[in-house]
Amino acid sequence: MPMMFGFARQRRQLLEAELDRFVKELPPFGVYRAYLTGDVARGNIAPDTELDLVLVQDTNEPFHRRADFFFSHLRPSVGARFMVYTPDEFEELEDRDPVLLEMKAYGEVLFGG
Repeated sequence: MPMMFGFARQRRQLLEAELDRFVKELPPFGVYRAYLTGDVARGNIAPDTELDLVLVQDTNEPFHRRADFFFSHLRPSVGARFMVYTPDEFEELEDRDPVLLEMKAYGEVLFGG
């Protein structure tokens, strides 16, 4: 497959634009805190790089269904993963959940940190 020069810069701009939109749209959906994690937080941009977000929100939905709300309401134009924790879960799991440990090590506070 031929390499496209400047692709990483273009992909980064696309991801950052979508991330900026998410940051503006998340608080009205009841998100208290948002963190960027994964490859974008580490600065590793590739053709298949997605936005990985840890969100803290009061919800009664089961863990495996929580991201559905954000996909349907935000309609991401890039690959995205939403990992949604309640405030109690976040506090209880922040020192042992692998996702939250990675977020603490490499992540970036978007708001509410």
